[in-house]
Amino acid sequence: MSDTILGGQFTFPGSSLTVRRIGYGAMQLAGPGVSGPPKDRDAAVAVLREAVAAGVNHIDTSDYYGPHVTNQIIRQALHPYPAGLVIVTKLGARRPPDGSWQPAISPEELTGGVHDNLRNLGLDALDVVNYRVMGSGHGTQEGSIAEQVTALAGLRRDGLIRNIGLSNVTAAQLAEAEAITDIVCVQNNYNLAYRHDDALIDDLAQAGIAFVPFFPLGGFTPLQSSTLSSVAGRIGATPMQVALAWLMHRSPNILLIPGTSSITHLRENLAVAQLTLSPQNLAELDGIAAASVDAHH
Repeated sequence: MSDTILGGQFTFPGSSLTVRRIGYGAMQLAGPGVSGPPKDRDAAVAVLREAVAAGVNHIDTSDYYGPHVTNQIIRQALHPYPAGLVIVTKLGARRPPDGSWQPAISPEELTGGVHDNLRNLGLDALDVVNYRVMGSGHGTQEGSIAEQVTALAGLRRDGLIRNIGLSNVTAAQLAEAEAITDIVCVQNNYNLAYRHDDALIDDLAQAGIAFVPFFPLGGFTPLQSSTLSSVAGRIGATPMQVALAWLMHRSPNILLIPGTSSITHLRENLAVAQLTLSPQNLAELDGIAAASVDAHH
């Protein structure tokens, strides 16, 4: 396996799971609002097959996407799964018929969620399960997660889960979880403009734990976007590609899971591995967050 393809490799700590740093997030394979089936299921299957053919071996999903829809599409597209493919899923929510997002965090609900993922993906064990703390909107919220992490640790002892991760957590919640079980990855909201987790990322890098940003392109003001666009124009890339390339440069433990239902977008996302940002480009892009911090104080 070439180390340069898709940004090099990362091995989840304490595991034999090695993935390329640019993966694929399956959320957008469901219908509008991550609810119901996509309008073109064949296209969704084609995007997944193209991703794996291009070397992607890290797919991020959840059984509450759809619900059930994305996992069923992944199974249709890729089962029996190729050797080395790592499927990461998450628990902590459910989707009632009204399409809302409701917490599903009791030990019974978490256990049921594991069984839903196993059934819809056609697996007998899940490589990595992230516990997603619902928090406030897309933000984090302090509060104990010991009950939920303990439940997942029990499912791990039962052999249904191989590794445990966390999503939308604070440093205090991570520490609480690590006292209960080994944590292999953290998925939080982080991007060029929203850099609240800079210190956490550096700590995780020291510990060899993966950091997987969600909303890697979220929340830009027009001012920030103009800086992004000018760098992109100079290096002949799209603003989205530059924002993803910046994340790749930010720390070696960052894994990307950009999602798309379009093969054209998929190819653009995977091409980010070939983008090199000069120190000058990086300094200019780092100024985006500095400007947003100044604006908030």
